[in-house]
Amino acid sequence: MPAGALTVIPIHDLPMVQPGDDLVVLVTSAMDKAGLSFEEDDVLVLAQKIISKSEDCFASLNDMEPSAQAIEIAKETGKDPDFVELVLRQSNDVVRTGPNVLIVEALTGIVMANAGIDRSNIDRGDDDDIALLLPINSDASARKLRDEFNEQSGKTIAVIIADSVGRAWRYGTSAMAIGCAGIEPLDDQRGDVDMFGHTLEVTEIALADQVSSAANLVMGEATEGIPAAIVRGLKFPRSDRPSSVLIRKKEEDLFR
Repeated sequence: MPAGALTVIPIHDLPMVQPGDDLVVLVTSAMDKAGLSFEEDDVLVLAQKIISKSEDCFASLNDMEPSAQAIEIAKETGKDPDFVELVLRQSNDVVRTGPNVLIVEALTGIVMANAGIDRSNIDRGDDDDIALLLPINSDASARKLRDEFNEQSGKTIAVIIADSVGRAWRYGTSAMAIGCAGIEPLDDQRGDVDMFGHTLEVTEIALADQVSSAANLVMGEATEGIPAAIVRGLKFPRSDRPSSVLIRKKEEDLFR
């Protein structure tokens, strides 16, 4: 492989994940069927949805009793009051509201729409009011999976749990890391020298987010049904720092 070349390999034919499923078994089985195996320093990117499903992070809107705050926000946003109540219960703070917009700081500390609660690509069965929450601790989930994949494969890999988010100032969604293990999430290049000999003073690379976006190109957002991909060929610093280092501190955030 030429220096600097990356390969992104989708892992096809994973079954619909159910609560309690062993993701190591499911992913390994799908890789075996495709003739795939891990190589040293592969990065396995997993969609947040399959982590949440396997960890049974479901909630029912039928269990919600909207508070006065939820009812007020529902009127402003046009969202269902039960859904707004669930978002508030999964949030530390409400950041912005508007027509069809509810931006909060989720319990994980990430600022995002609807606290990351999702109702798409979920087999709801007879209950149309089921919603999927973010994992309780995505970094812990990533570390556990990384350790199990390393033991099973005999290779040293990294694991990223990715979710799709909207971005301020720009239309469209992009993937970002909400959990990681074995890869430095925020590559601090301050103090390094650029090609002209100038010292970098502010450059920090959101490495885990960039890898998430690369994988998302083959994983897709809708009917593709590809919740896992391998990013191969990346030279990256190994680390077990949590993905939370990517979250800008509130006191440093000029837009809150």
